[in-house]
Amino acid sequence: MAKGHIWFYTALLVSSVVLAGCGATALRLELVPASQQLKETEIHRDKGMFVRDKIAVIDVDGLLINKRKRGFLREGNNPVSLFVEKLDKAASDRLVKAVVLRLNSPGGTVAASDIMYHSLREFKRKTGKPVVACILGLGCSGAYYLACGSDGIIAQPGSVTGSIGTIMQTFSVAGTMEKIGVKAVAIKSGELKDLGSPLHDLRGEERKVLEGIINQFFEQFLTVVQQGRTEIGEQKLRGLADGRIFTAEEALQEKLIDRIGYPTDAIEWAKDIAGVKKARAVMYHRPLGYKANVYSSAMSDGGDVGALINVELPDWLNSNGAQFLYLWQPLAE
Repeated sequence: MAKGHIWFYTALLVSSVVLAGCGATALRLELVPASQQLKETEIHRDKGMFVRDKIAVIDVDGLLINKRKRGFLREGNNPVSLFVEKLDKAASDRLVKAVVLRLNSPGGTVAASDIMYHSLREFKRKTGKPVVACILGLGCSGAYYLACGSDGIIAQPGSVTGSIGTIMQTFSVAGTMEKIGVKAVAIKSGELKDLGSPLHDLRGEERKVLEGIINQFFEQFLTVVQQGRTEIGEQKLRGLADGRIFTAEEALQEKLIDRIGYPTDAIEWAKDIAGVKKARAVMYHRPLGYKANVYSSAMSDGGDVGALINVELPDWLNSNGAQFLYLWQPLAE
């Protein structure tokens, strides 16, 4: 082994020990295929010979944001890009007769949620393949927004959904700056050019502008829910859309979902809608990831190629500033 390689692996090993402390740390060095195109894994197969038809299970996990998720010493996926890539693969496979959209997410940005919703609607329009949304633990805000683009929504008994609404979280350090004798000076072309800056308290005109944007995005959310949940009247929907979350039982009573069940039930429902008696359930993933069953996550360690040490920062520490969100904030990553 070359001298340079010896030094590299020695430094890597020392780093892993330092980062581990007293906790458990995994050091993983693996050879991965050069091609990172999505691969298909069969996770369930109905009994019988010559079962050809497929139900594609596409999972959406974590924060919905249109940027690549990065961890310490590893590359991640862009949730929006990955979702569209999976839809494209399901669309191009003639044997895929329906899709089960498996959701476990608190939501995300307005833009990312809407892109994914639009992509799902286009998939249905172009292919005619039915989609069933299955909510696991969380299907809140932007994730529920996305679910409303499906042909039906089923939720596990222990799940929560809803949180219909829009939020923008900002802050001000003006008071702290004043105490330490620091003053921010902005040279700007217009009065609102530094709108929402944390370097000064939110002014009345700024609040008015931001509230206007929030209300527009909120109305957009309501329109999406009304289109997907036609049995809910507008007045009733506005009463439900105060940001609260609902258990599966409550969501069923309020007609926010259609059924209570599990991923296997969602697959059976998708087969019924598609007119398929027997099928294989498949998932898409990067070559490194092995999928054992319908509960396996396509965003597990196999989906983040090149993981070396399992030390990870939450997404909110990597924020690029204030954003407009369809998000149940207590569970932001």
